[in-house]
Amino acid sequence: MILVTPLSAVADCIRSYRPSHLVTLLSPEHMIDTPAGISPEHHLRLSLNDISDPAHGEAPPGLKHVAQLIAFGREWDTLQPMIVHCWAGVSRSMAAAFTLLCDRGGPGTEQDIAMGMRLRASHASPNRLLVRLADQTLGREGRMVRALEAMGPGRMVEEGFPVEFPLTITEP
Repeated sequence: MILVTPLSAVADCIRSYRPSHLVTLLSPEHMIDTPAGISPEHHLRLSLNDISDPAHGEAPPGLKHVAQLIAFGREWDTLQPMIVHCWAGVSRSMAAAFTLLCDRGGPGTEQDIAMGMRLRASHASPNRLLVRLADQTLGREGRMVRALEAMGPGRMVEEGFPVEFPLTITEP
């Protein structure tokens, strides 16, 4: 299972879910150290801003971030949960979870995964640049981007809440 959460709930989620792996997607100035309960080698820290278009002074998502995320996800044995978080648990972390789930699901699962995410998280608004780069990296020929468009906009919130995503997300 992949658990997406905002930064404010990470410590509680680590205590409750006992994950083996943690993905942190935060801006460089807000990056955290590895929390108690997680081995540093099982903590992927991606420094990037939540932007869809590069801006002066910002750290946009890049192909390197996507490659690191995919490699990290492929090393995870799935025996214990993985927590994926960003500041609010709405955009960067949802895009990362979508990427990991699409990689696990294989080509042709993008639409079902996006709809499953929407059912579980009405607030999900995956970062579009991160998804475009993942689509390119995974060779999905626009299917991830189209699935995200079909998912529609998320409900506006200041902060999300912890959401569980099974690895076969089409499950109820």
